[in-house]
Amino acid sequence: MIDRTRLRSIMTEAGRIAHGMWPGAGHAVRAWEKLPGNPVCDADMAVDAFLRRELGALLPAAAWLSEETVDDPARLAQDLVWLVDPVDGTRDFLRGRPGWTVSVALVSAGRPLIAMLEAPARAEHWEAEAGKGAFRNGERLVASQRRTLPGARVPADTLPHADADLVAVPRANSIALRIAMVAADDADVCATLRWGYEWDIGGATLIAREAGAAVSDAFGNALAFNKRDPRAFGVLVSAPAIHAAAVERLSGRAAEIAVTATP
Repeated sequence: MIDRTRLRSIMTEAGRIAHGMWPGAGHAVRAWEKLPGNPVCDADMAVDAFLRRELGALLPAAAWLSEETVDDPARLAQDLVWLVDPVDGTRDFLRGRPGWTVSVALVSAGRPLIAMLEAPARAEHWEAEAGKGAFRNGERLVASQRRTLPGARVPADTLPHADADLVAVPRANSIALRIAMVAADDADVCATLRWGYEWDIGGATLIAREAGAAVSDAFGNALAFNKRDPRAFGVLVSAPAIHAAAVERLSGRAAEIAVTATP
């Protein structure tokens, strides 16, 4: 259905464009806030424009949903939709840190079909296709197989007292890369307890699922994509054997936060 070689080439070029504007490589970039605490920069916009043109040419039948483009409700009538986050982890990007990636997923009938992450500052290319496995730099991924929640590795700067039995490991600002850590067995659990968008997680959750991880929202429910409202509350990706325990631990907190959080 889609030329995977051409898609990889597009992602490589998208990563090159972003890396060519990355402060960590000595470049200057203009940044501003879309909303308080929500940064965006010239690299976001340049990569978004490039991907919209190239992915549109690659698959003209697919609709478009991106963090940096005004949503067009016409996508709801389409079976195929591109989910795009041109720079996921903009804070790390602006600070010159490598924890950012270009994230793309092709969704079919509400489920991710193909996913790619391009993280040039880390020399990493991630990809997955439904039913065909997940790969990082060409090597097949096998997700964490941890059996017990206590002692599980979590990408986090610090852990709350209630999670003192878990182990914090270095985290990227990009949620896509943190999810991918579970796919690569570099972490055992990745969770968020906040409102998020489909473009943040569409690609990475397919990579995690194809590597064998369990994937849900913060309440343990299945994720759906290309919804009228492209938001969901939280994501939970983990080794399969500890997913139920993680849901049990986090769902109560998620319910309390969701009541007061502004979507």
